[in-house]
Amino acid sequence: MSSVSTPFVAPLPAVPDHHLSIVVPMYNEVDNVVPFVTAVHEALANYAWPWELIIVNDGSRDGTQQALDAQAKLRGPHVRPVHLWRNFRQTAAMQAGIDAARGDVIVTLDGDLQNDPKDIPAIVAKLVNEDLDLVAGWRQNRQDGLFLRKVPSRIANRLIRKITGLEFQDLGCSLKAYRASVLKRVRLYGEMHRFIPAWMATVTSPARMSELAVSHHPRTQGESKYGISRTLRVVLDLMAVNFFLRFAGRPGHFFGGVGLGVGLIGSLILGYLGVLKMLGNNIGGRPLLWLGFFCVLGGLQFLTTGVLAELLIRIYYDRGEVAPYHTTEAPAQAPDQGWHRQAQGLSKSNLPHQP
Repeated sequence: MSSVSTPFVAPLPAVPDHHLSIVVPMYNEVDNVVPFVTAVHEALANYAWPWELIIVNDGSRDGTQQALDAQAKLRGPHVRPVHLWRNFRQTAAMQAGIDAARGDVIVTLDGDLQNDPKDIPAIVAKLVNEDLDLVAGWRQNRQDGLFLRKVPSRIANRLIRKITGLEFQDLGCSLKAYRASVLKRVRLYGEMHRFIPAWMATVTSPARMSELAVSHHPRTQGESKYGISRTLRVVLDLMAVNFFLRFAGRPGHFFGGVGLGVGLIGSLILGYLGVLKMLGNNIGGRPLLWLGFFCVLGGLQFLTTGVLAELLIRIYYDRGEVAPYHTTEAPAQAPDQGWHRQAQGLSKSNLPHQP
């Protein structure tokens, strides 16, 4: 008598109760919409707790919007497309998804299927079971081009580790799991999605962050949105991150320190020239006189800038937040609606409270 064997499905890691929000920015990825949504559902087919999939269409013009809407209609309300008016770039798209997320755990990843959705349960389990605020993916076997992707990434990661003090191997990996209550205290602007761990270090301890080795696959459909030009943007953004990490609450110390240093150099130059003048030397035609004058003037300007920066930072902390994107209106949902749940074992009585 023959028997039909069924494929073995590895059990998912056991984790305490939570609501999971998966945030995915997409831009001109129409060919990846259906495969990606399918992969997420296959990866979370046996997931024990409620989850939602938020895919942010970052102003795509290739049919991505229509494909996402079709998947939402087919799969159910737990698939939630967010459509931005235009291409606001990845950081704003990610912030839009984070703002829309309702779960107490948020996972971000790219929608090009280079990140594997099968890693989501493991990275969430590490976050929740070890009571962390961030778990970052580490692409140990990265499937990208050497000179255009790997080499610039290695250089950028070394710079980031050196400046921020965060010992992450792969800060460029989009697959990360966050505790939502901590992540939502950080606002992302510009191109700052690469430095989310650094920004989170301003509101939580680096000791509450960790990383986990994850899978990485070569891109099979669509076109990469990254190029060698991003290296320059990383350097500029890193300068901004360094400033905010060290001087966000006290910009006057930064500008004041520079102003005092430049002003001191100018004062020493003018003092030296003053001594020469008293000894009978002609200093009127010396370029050093102009250098000393402009150093003193520049020092005063830096000090004034520091005072103005202190005033602005106080206004900044008192004002309301302004979102760096504009999105179309989405249907309102009650806190207990729009989640994907296992048919058995979950009811309203045993779901965690949502604020």
